[in-house]
Amino acid sequence: MSARRPGGRSRSGSRGRVRLVYRSLQSAQDYLESGDFGTAFAHYLLLLNLAPELKEIIRESFQSTLFKWAEELSSLSRIQDIFDCYEQALELYPNNEVIWNSMGEHLFGMGFRDEAAGYFHKAVKLNPDFADARENFYRVANWLVERWHFLMLNDKKRNVAYQRAIQKAVESGCTSVLDIGTGTGILSMFAKKAGACQVYACELSKTMYELACEVVASNQMAGEIKILHMKSLDVEIPKDLSNRVSLVVTETVDAGLFGEGIVESLIHAWKYLLLPPKPAGQECRTEGFGRVIPLHAVVFGMAVECQDIRRHHRVCFNEVGGLQMNQAITWYSPVSNDLCNGDAAEPYTTERMRQVPGGYTPLTDHFQAMTINFNSLQDLEELTNRKPCRLCLPVIKEGMLDAIIAWFVLQLDDETSLSTGPDEETCWEQAVYPVQGVPGQIVRCGDTLVVDVSCKNSYLVFHSIAVLTHENKKEIEMSDQPSSHLASEAELCNALANLQTTSDSGLTLLQCMLESSEIARLNNTQYNDHFRSALSCVLSSLTSVESETHFSEIVYDRHVDMNCENTNVHSSSDPTFDSLYLLDVSEGFSILPLIAAKLAPIKVFSSLEKAQQQVTLSTLAESNNIPKDLLEFWHNYLDDDSTLLQRPQSGKLWSVIILDAIETCGLVRQGLVEKAVLARCLLRPEGKLLPRSITIYGMFIESETLQQESAVQGKDPTLGFNIAPFINQFKVPIHVFLHLSTLPHVPLSDPVELLKLDLLNLITDDVCNEIRVQVHSSGSLTAVPFWYEVYLDMNISLNTWSETSHWKQAAFVLDNPMQVNSGDELLLKIHYYNSSISMSVNHV
Repeated sequence: MSARRPGGRSRSGSRGRVRLVYRSLQSAQDYLESGDFGTAFAHYLLLLNLAPELKEIIRESFQSTLFKWAEELSSLSRIQDIFDCYEQALELYPNNEVIWNSMGEHLFGMGFRDEAAGYFHKAVKLNPDFADARENFYRVANWLVERWHFLMLNDKKRNVAYQRAIQKAVESGCTSVLDIGTGTGILSMFAKKAGACQVYACELSKTMYELACEVVASNQMAGEIKILHMKSLDVEIPKDLSNRVSLVVTETVDAGLFGEGIVESLIHAWKYLLLPPKPAGQECRTEGFGRVIPLHAVVFGMAVECQDIRRHHRVCFNEVGGLQMNQAITWYSPVSNDLCNGDAAEPYTTERMRQVPGGYTPLTDHFQAMTINFNSLQDLEELTNRKPCRLCLPVIKEGMLDAIIAWFVLQLDDETSLSTGPDEETCWEQAVYPVQGVPGQIVRCGDTLVVDVSCKNSYLVFHSIAVLTHENKKEIEMSDQPSSHLASEAELCNALANLQTTSDSGLTLLQCMLESSEIARLNNTQYNDHFRSALSCVLSSLTSVESETHFSEIVYDRHVDMNCENTNVHSSSDPTFDSLYLLDVSEGFSILPLIAAKLAPIKVFSSLEKAQQQVTLSTLAESNNIPKDLLEFWHNYLDDDSTLLQRPQSGKLWSVIILDAIETCGLVRQGLVEKAVLARCLLRPEGKLLPRSITIYGMFIESETLQQESAVQGKDPTLGFNIAPFINQFKVPIHVFLHLSTLPHVPLSDPVELLKLDLLNLITDDVCNEIRVQVHSSGSLTAVPFWYEVYLDMNISLNTWSETSHWKQAAFVLDNPMQVNSGDELLLKIHYYNSSISMSVNHV
């Protein structure tokens, strides 16, 4: 028997490994080509474990396989398998920003926004120039860390007030502290700096919890403040806290005071986490007793006239775009003070009233609506069961009753308070309770406004709003109900206690809920009238072309329509009817299809999905004498939203397609260019796309307000604590929902054209431009606000910065303000990519 040659086993093993690697690679590629992504992924994992030196060579193929397999798993709702696949991939490619970003997108799509933020943030850290990850992070950062966080931390007056109240409490003997809803941890650090022996903080948001841990550590308090990642309602003794604490500090209040759950959390704290309160009248120190900061709050309100609130919550016109708005339809926004039906919608919206476009007019003096003692368990528990408090408010000025606005004074202790009133320079907005349901109610001096105030479903509510006039005692319900006339005082009181729905005309009312942005679009007369003019020109030209050249095609189409399910043949003698088709893919409720059908016999398709809104649009069509068979709802034909722009019968093309180009917030709609490219393919040769182009305008401004909203400005507003570098990781360059007409700012240049998007010719959403901009005023360049001119045709356009516009504006905020002088020329670079806008500004 011959001896084995030295090294024979290793060479044989090496050849076997090479064969196995080759077979794994070949199998992975074969399964990938055949569409078996799961098996291909398994073979790639085996391959990379056998030959990690091939990682970079097969990286692209591996990524493609991972993404396709994850999509398939997502369609099968195999969530855990998705997580497992990405964990395996990230073990192999820990520094691959594309994989980190893709995992974040899956998490975001499944509603795990908090978790998605971490993946997007990691991708951006790995590659700051990775545009997709950057845009994803900006999107989720806006949701996780809202702009008010920056305003609050920049509000030195607020921070000083809380610090003073906490220091006094600790010095008086409150040495164990729990901070509920800690956010960045600033209140906990106030307590520790004041000398508290034990400081706990709880925060439910994973992002804010991690942020608080970083902030506390950077301020050398990591071992002195225990931060809990949980809801305060889940905190237990002794599991989480060693003993009951003597002080709870919190600022879990929103514009409506109770909306962030302060009542529920404090009831729980008094029962399970706090020491008992000091007996009333006892003047000893506070050792052995519990207390809460804030001490108590007083809610104030005022009735106002405000055109901007009105146009977002009440359809103001009987005629819109040539259509009569059916009086049997009651329009209302989701902001409702009727919570008896279990609706989870908030009963108020919020506004910074001193910056509302057009301003507002007080119709009553401000009044005290409610007082709540946060240091009384009995008061807190009775709040939600307390009977509504009825207030009779004298009207001091004639005007249209549009809303009740509310704010509060937060009494932190006996000496320190904070007001969120509309006249205050404060980080808080005011709560706005729109008056809805009727075209409008004029109140006059001498009238009395009757309002009930209560706390329902943990919300502050103003409801049962009615007006008593001099002439007769008339009850008018101002929520989502029509008016009814009452003959006596007794009937009035009964109706105010239990309002019923009646109608003077005897009509059965159709109720339609629209988002406030949809109501504002209905009230945008310029928008609807300009579309009417553009559609009139388009339909006139199309009708002329069809009449001259396509009569034979029309006859054929009519024959096809007779055999098409859900399609009826119009009886009109006009031969153009069956050959003209319009598709409106506007977001939300749109009357543009009816405006078109009112102008010409054209078959119109609406993209509305909600059944209630479809019924409403059909009712409007009927009341405007538009034949039923002219209006169709395109989603009723669809099994898959991806086929939205296709026609219901194969072989046919659209005559007109209307795209929704601009979001209400002031940004270009996601996927606009891709939709325009697809729409052009589905249009007839003579067909029209509306709009045809968009021109983006902007200018240089100085605005301290935008600075305060975008980032924490150093350590001074946070009283020396190092918070800015951590919270500022979540700043975003683009600010939306701006009112440029009321935004405090100083223009530093004239408006200039930034970029043009030609929707008739663009094939990519990657467009760049460079322009030189002349500075006409010296100052600190803070931001570049931008808006749009939307061209429906060559001569008809809509400006998104007009007084009647339902659109808001947006702004690009510079990372670091730039000092400029009058006469300077700056180079502004604009990049439109993936439906997002980015900018850079440099001296020439």
